[in-house]
Amino acid sequence: MIRRHILKFALAAAMLGGLAAPAVAEYPEKPVTLVIPLGAGGSHDLNARVISSIIPAYLNQAMIVRLTPGAGGQKGTQEAATAPADGYTLLFSHNYIDMLQQHVENLPYDPNKDFVPVARVNYAPIGIVVRGDSPFKTFEDVVRHAEENPGALKMAHSGNWGALFVPAAQIMKARGITFNMIPYKGGGPAMQALLKGEADITMGFPATLSSLLDSGEVRLLATAGNETMVEGVPTFPEIGVDGDVGFMHRVVLAPADTPPEVLETLRTAFKALQEDKTYTRLMGRLGENRDFLDGPDYQKMREAQALEYKALVDQITSN
Repeated sequence: MIRRHILKFALAAAMLGGLAAPAVAEYPEKPVTLVIPLGAGGSHDLNARVISSIIPAYLNQAMIVRLTPGAGGQKGTQEAATAPADGYTLLFSHNYIDMLQQHVENLPYDPNKDFVPVARVNYAPIGIVVRGDSPFKTFEDVVRHAEENPGALKMAHSGNWGALFVPAAQIMKARGITFNMIPYKGGGPAMQALLKGEADITMGFPATLSSLLDSGEVRLLATAGNETMVEGVPTFPEIGVDGDVGFMHRVVLAPADTPPEVLETLRTAFKALQEDKTYTRLMGRLGENRDFLDGPDYQKMREAQALEYKALVDQITSN
């Protein structure tokens, strides 16, 4: 009898203990949403489609891509900034939205306090393009037209102080010319504006340019960096635009209070992508590199960017 009571007591205690300390589910137990603060068809959208198709094998959950364009990237960024810091909402952004806009806008969030990097996926050099049937055969043709017709040349870009706007501003300053800067909700819509004849010139990254160049729909006039990317196409220094101009870093960010163990799971999954053969092949088709940086390493670069972009804004806006 006594033994029976002891067993009943032990069983009750075990049940109560189980109720008091339920098992904690291991992250992630549901799909992860990747917010892109830009429009459809741009290089972020195309890169994200590749990422989201492969990373479930390493994250053990689906990744859902959500496009939230608006306000030069601020709408989607604020959505991610105010999301629960549980690892289920991430931001797929770039260096200009992330670290430059704070110097020119009163943002509804603080990028330094509200986000932590998961990883830099890659970086991309920008190219200047016109339609394939454009009368502008070289960038010097563009410069001559802009000099003779100040402000008449329509330049489609992805939003003020974004990845297309900033290099365009640097180019205008370096060459002493003026474009009519027309904003769109991302690089994809800006490229469509060029193709539809709404703009005379725009810029793009390898993912958005590759097929258009192959089909002859656009003509490449110059590319960022010191190394020739396409035979016969000059680099920015060769058209009189020196310095760090036209490089975009694609970065995945999480809300700042995301638990360390969740960040580690995410970083491990993104790092594993780099060795995946299918991922490598698909990124190659886009013409994109796989120059990966883990979150803590990119954070060091990010902090340096904040200082560099303050000086850049001062330079561009000075008379």
